[in-house]
Amino acid sequence: MTVTHSRSRRMHWLTEVLLIVIIALVVAALVRAFVAQVFYIPSGSMENTLHKDDWIVVSKLSTEFGTVDRGEVVVFADPGGWLEVTPQADNPFRRALEFVGIAPDSAEGDLVKRVIGTGGDHVTCCDADGRVEVNDTPLVEDYLFPGDEPGDAPVGCSGEFDVTVPAGYLWVMGDHRSVSSDSRCQKDVERFVPEDLVRGKAVVVIWPGSHWRLLKTPDAFDSLS
Repeated sequence: MTVTHSRSRRMHWLTEVLLIVIIALVVAALVRAFVAQVFYIPSGSMENTLHKDDWIVVSKLSTEFGTVDRGEVVVFADPGGWLEVTPQADNPFRRALEFVGIAPDSAEGDLVKRVIGTGGDHVTCCDADGRVEVNDTPLVEDYLFPGDEPGDAPVGCSGEFDVTVPAGYLWVMGDHRSVSSDSRCQKDVERFVPEDLVRGKAVVVIWPGSHWRLLKTPDAFDSLS
């Protein structure tokens, strides 16, 4: 075999590998944009539904072709002022996922919470029994962090509220109420999350393996009108 022929085969192989990588990146980008995306949970505000350092898959189809419903866990972009400036992740695995387009840029600043009220809902806390009410129907929130009460809130944030959600917006709260800086802790219109900022609905915990499970809407929301 001549040197020229060997070099030609090597170039052909490198071209094929490069083409495969490009196709993989394009497919990953399309999947991320239109189908599903992986997100990392950076805090304990959704415990015990989601734990710090969990990885979840978020379905974009559910919001692109459907509606956001009460009780769903959603990932959304910061409506403004909810988060401080987020530094770039230093986890090599996460950086690799960001590079290929599977995971979002860690500096973008996304949040994950549970939808309690949608446009037009009257949401209050708390009734005589200390429960959150949606349209005068109390929620039995058995998904809350053990020991938390529905009206618990972080220091400097009131757990009591009486709001009507504007059309096209959401009222969201964390399952670990005592540490969750959510709709209750914001000011004015920024308390409500615009539906067009929702990245998608969380559907499954994929990592660590011991936490793997599907994420379903709690029965507490079945009776709401």
